[in-house]
Amino acid sequence: MYKLSGVTKQYSRGKETVHALRGIDLVIEDGDKVVIQGPTGGGKSTLLQMLGGLDRPTAGSVELDGVDLARLSETKLTKVRAENIGIIFQSFNLIPTLTAQENVETALAPQGVKAAERRRLAAEALTSVGLGERLHHLPGELSGGQQQRVAIARALVKKPKVLLADEPTGALDEGTRDEILALLDGLWKEYGLTYIMVTHDSHIAKSAPRLATIKAGQVTITDQVVEAPQAQPQTQGAY
Repeated sequence: MYKLSGVTKQYSRGKETVHALRGIDLVIEDGDKVVIQGPTGGGKSTLLQMLGGLDRPTAGSVELDGVDLARLSETKLTKVRAENIGIIFQSFNLIPTLTAQENVETALAPQGVKAAERRRLAAEALTSVGLGERLHHLPGELSGGQQQRVAIARALVKKPKVLLADEPTGALDEGTRDEILALLDGLWKEYGLTYIMVTHDSHIAKSAPRLATIKAGQVTITDQVVEAPQAQPQTQGAY
């Protein structure tokens, strides 16, 4: 469970002080799906960075399972990210000189997983997102949707508790967007992940049981009634 209390984030831009977050109080239960929506510059990506331990607040606490990420040493924070938090980025962030399988393996290296086991787990993760036949392809040989599937496999191969997605479909066409959203919803349901996504897309926001609207660094939470996602056919292989 996440519990944010009085979270503020300020940073300097020239002589100006930017107030990215202004006293955020927020609780996200285990297994929740939350979509964070808001205007550009409203603080949504900053909030996601706090949840992922990628940045620290100026004030306040960001607790994950009772541990305040803001007060951990960098070594301990890196360990939490490596073991418990999977992150998907809009731009995929794949290493162009590594194959799909090798890109996924990079998520396991910080945990000291041996090479043979890394290869096996990476192959299983890619199979689970429908890329079992693309293990040895470079990112440049894959479509945008396939590259995002590799990024999803990389985020999930370590079996995290939390999946954070920063505009995961922002670089995709509408048809591919819907495929990726259905895949992510299926994985969220199947594995009981805590799933938090940032988006500017109102279509996506309407599909979330909980919507966090952020504007000028402040958050409003709305519980929404949405139709249950259609079950997606699953490919053999655990993530």
